[in-house]
Amino acid sequence: MANTDTLKNSVINEIKKKIRLIILIASFVVVTLFGIIFVDLYEKVFPFLDFFSELPIAVIITFTLILSFLGLYLSVTISRRMIRIMQEYSLRLDRLLNITKDLSKEMHGDILLEKIMDYALSITHSDAGSLLLVENGNDLVFKILRGEHASQLQGTSIKTGEGLTGWAAEKCLPIRIDDVSKDDRFSPEYDAVTGYEIRSIMCIPLQVKGNVIGVLVLLNKKGGYPYRQRDEAIITYLADQAAISILKTKFGEDQKNYEIHVTEILLEAIDSQISNKKGHSKRVARYCNIMGKALNIAEDAQRRLYFASLLHDIGFLKIHHSDIYNKEELRRHPVVGYEMIKPVNFYADIAPYLLHHHERYDGYGYPSQLKGEEIPLAARIISIAEAFDAMTSATSYKIPISFEDALVELKNNAGTQFDPDIVKIFVENITPKHARQSAVWH
Repeated sequence: MANTDTLKNSVINEIKKKIRLIILIASFVVVTLFGIIFVDLYEKVFPFLDFFSELPIAVIITFTLILSFLGLYLSVTISRRMIRIMQEYSLRLDRLLNITKDLSKEMHGDILLEKIMDYALSITHSDAGSLLLVENGNDLVFKILRGEHASQLQGTSIKTGEGLTGWAAEKCLPIRIDDVSKDDRFSPEYDAVTGYEIRSIMCIPLQVKGNVIGVLVLLNKKGGYPYRQRDEAIITYLADQAAISILKTKFGEDQKNYEIHVTEILLEAIDSQISNKKGHSKRVARYCNIMGKALNIAEDAQRRLYFASLLHDIGFLKIHHSDIYNKEELRRHPVVGYEMIKPVNFYADIAPYLLHHHERYDGYGYPSQLKGEEIPLAARIISIAEAFDAMTSATSYKIPISFEDALVELKNNAGTQFDPDIVKIFVENITPKHARQSAVWH
């Protein structure tokens, strides 16, 4: 909010200057006209005005008209500039709003940093730039670079307080310099590495609540123009929004990593509980992933399907290994699994899929006897993938059947046990190659 106010104030100050100039021009014209009228009325009272009375009336009228038209022309010109400034300001705000929305939606950290850099270059018409993030306490590491030979700096770092970039990070203040050669803080060693000559520079800290997490650096505004106050204001706003998005994305990625590690631990526990079904969950997940892509489901839904398929048998962890093949205990595992993961925030949205993955399309499944599309789509997909793997994989209580026979079995039960449309998708997209790959998916 503070930086949008700074941008707004810079535009308002520029408009105020134009308004003052218009007032000055109008005042000059009015004063001049009053002067001419004064001369005409009081030339006999003030003898020193005789000179003006000797001027032909045509000259005076011509001068007055020229002065009026000149004032009008200057006023119109300045007014147009004011309108253009306001239009540019409006367009910049609209663009910033769209950029902010785009950055806030980006979930992948590497893509987010690329977008921040490219947006900053585009907005300021800069020739080159870089985005550095703070690592290891006080190191600024080059993450994104743009410009000739810039890639040579990828992954290298500078210390906080070192050079102009380090100074901006240390002081948590923006820097805008037209000629870096005249600034003692400038360190030319990076020019030597890349062979790129830096003339003008703008360094904007990426900060959240006063904590600097990086620096956005822009170099050499195109056309040889200097960076202006408006450039600084708009990039400072962008940098603040970018910093928030970076932290949010990092948190999301950390949570995903945590989710993946926890899931792996649970999978190992499941495989240990039922050793003869080792790898079953990962094979089911592989089939579900293929079907999810074939069904063109959204990325977030695909993620939920993947984790639900991995954990669909987690309920067995609370069933004693000697009771696993007891029919009553076997039928309990969807409810047990549901109750286990529902309280966990990052698993809560997949809990219903675990609960209903043994429902039947005809309504005779368990535990809720849901029918048809009452059953969540992910649960219908998992049901087919699990049945296929159970039929084609060796277990202690049955002999596996062939790939082709398993497909026939799925078709025979389409419309009763399984969703017929998803069976069709499965048959069309799962090949013997997928089955062989899944057989070694451990």
